[in-house]
Amino acid sequence: MNLPSADPQIDKNSLVEAAFPFEIDDELFREPFIDEDEHRSLPVPHRYIHGGFHSTETFFSLYLPSAEQYEGRFFQHVTPFPQSEHLGPAAPMEYHKIVFAHGSGAAFLETNGGGAAAGNPFSGADPTIAAYRANAAAAQFSRLILRAVFGEHRVYGYLYGGSGGGYRTIGAAENTDGVWDGFAPHVIGSSMAIPNVFSARMHALRILRHRLDDIADAYDAGGDPSALALEAEEQAAFEEVTRMGFPPRSWFGWKTMDLHGFSALYPGVIAADPTYTSDFWTVDGYLGADPHASIHRDRVQLQTTVAEFIMDTETPQADSASGGVDESFKHAATAQQARVQAVRLAESHDGWILGAELRVTGGAAAGQVIRLSGVEGDLAIFEGWDGGIPDRLAVGDEVVLDNSNFLAVQTYHRHQVPGAEFAVWDQFRDAQGEPLFPQRPLLLGPLMSRGATGTEMTGDIHGKVIVVEALLDREAFPWQADWYRELVRARIGADAADERLRIWFIDNALHGDEGHQEFPGHTVPYLGALETALRQLAAWVEQGIEPSPTTTYEVVDGQVIVPASAEERGGVQPVVTVTVDGGERSAVRVGEPVRLRIEAVAVEGVVVDVTVIEAGRDGTTVYERPISIEPARRVIVEDEISFDEPGTYFLSARVAAQTGGDPGSIHARAQNVGRARVVVAQRTT
Repeated sequence: MNLPSADPQIDKNSLVEAAFPFEIDDELFREPFIDEDEHRSLPVPHRYIHGGFHSTETFFSLYLPSAEQYEGRFFQHVTPFPQSEHLGPAAPMEYHKIVFAHGSGAAFLETNGGGAAAGNPFSGADPTIAAYRANAAAAQFSRLILRAVFGEHRVYGYLYGGSGGGYRTIGAAENTDGVWDGFAPHVIGSSMAIPNVFSARMHALRILRHRLDDIADAYDAGGDPSALALEAEEQAAFEEVTRMGFPPRSWFGWKTMDLHGFSALYPGVIAADPTYTSDFWTVDGYLGADPHASIHRDRVQLQTTVAEFIMDTETPQADSASGGVDESFKHAATAQQARVQAVRLAESHDGWILGAELRVTGGAAAGQVIRLSGVEGDLAIFEGWDGGIPDRLAVGDEVVLDNSNFLAVQTYHRHQVPGAEFAVWDQFRDAQGEPLFPQRPLLLGPLMSRGATGTEMTGDIHGKVIVVEALLDREAFPWQADWYRELVRARIGADAADERLRIWFIDNALHGDEGHQEFPGHTVPYLGALETALRQLAAWVEQGIEPSPTTTYEVVDGQVIVPASAEERGGVQPVVTVTVDGGERSAVRVGEPVRLRIEAVAVEGVVVDVTVIEAGRDGTTVYERPISIEPARRVIVEDEISFDEPGTYFLSARVAAQTGGDPGSIHARAQNVGRARVVVAQRTT
């Protein structure tokens, strides 16, 4: 892009002067300022500008590329919860937001979302500030800065965020016009996601906890779901959570599948619906009122005393979180956590317990409730979201370890049946469409999602939108991307929706937007596809180049199903097939060769990387073996492998396609992983 002659030396005072009068409809943000303006060398050479808006708690950071790199646009990232405006520099280099933006001809912008109070639903702050107004003001002011630095020109802007940041991105797309040109919300929820996605998952975790290894194995490569023999209560719980949208293939990670954001969300349910928990344990129609339900075996109400305070060993740093969708909800805990992180109790509970509270019943702190992130033997670990130890708690005080509220909320989704457009709730309706269970006086889902979007989700998008959704998402069930697509189609019409909206489903990807994968043989990051979305958005808006089409899919009983072949699937993710001896499963003896075949097809661009991930016996060890290939749209790798010890092995192949076509670029590489099973028996003599 050829820009007018620029003045890269213009100082911060002149930049602010050039902005006045700052013509913006939002009176709250009419007085911007710049307090830092300097050149930095890391992670790449750039000009850094920091500022905010007088009489507000809104701050921003703007990272400018060189004049040679800049192509007249900015990318703006929004975190799930209002967080720091200093997160960008700390990102891993492979998916570094600043490096990627500058490599895409864009400046990079981030804000603190209006500050912590703006994002606190109990602060009384106007939710629209954190939802989109603070970000919009920073975007509009940044446009003026970019014009002042690079010369007068049309500045294009693109907003993106995941999970809660996806809500905020959608809120911006629906409630602003002309501030941004395109949007890339990812791993998004519906207006009924909170708390129902988490409650359904927690209910299944409780009931299925002794069978989840079997379930994970059945839905792994070469497994047999039909061979599962679950008891009646287990089968009912499995079907319930699956029909709600939990991907069965995602149970492989159940051992580390903790409360996630539910620890920050479920107390809001208790606060908004204060009679629910008592009704749950006493009123017919609720699980807790059924005396034969297993939930009574898992209920803990342990009366004991505080024996010792356990001190934290490190001082938390307020900006230590990255703003990722899997940890942004912890930020308030990081900023507020006290030095005391746990108490040792005089007695311990040996059974299964999750999501408990510590009610103080004696001493000067009586009446207070401490939420716990976990219980390990006689240690009750404080949930940092509450800021640590309550006032005046002392050793010897009487307390009750109680998980009653958390157990009650696990079936809250049964008592929140929305309209017919939410088909996953059909399992809780009778033949006439009426709810099977007692209903609460309010649908909390729309109220809780509105805290992030600022207003009710309507589907009235302004600008181009590409949604990136993960098919193994356990925190934002994948069908919700389809729900939003239908909401847009209903609001602006099917033709207009097809002209402005794309949905890309990314297989074998979880909710998190960190590049590191806890289970590299099972999952890949979706970040390369997200980078592709941002670049294709820019080309779509600025040059009229149509982006990759919406992934071909259908929703069946809450599950999103995509075609097996790359030609049919669409989207941008490559498709990889791994077979052993011609199938997903092979049985051999020690030392016998297995024919391994990997076929990778790029839907967009070319396959540039194939890495075999070999799991040791029974999946206990993982290491990676890169395969040398020539970049191509279709790549086939064949090999033979044998095993020296008996056991069950999984051979995974991770592939990456460079969607922009430049094999040497580390950015915009969409990944996928395929997997096959080998069962090795002892050699007979």
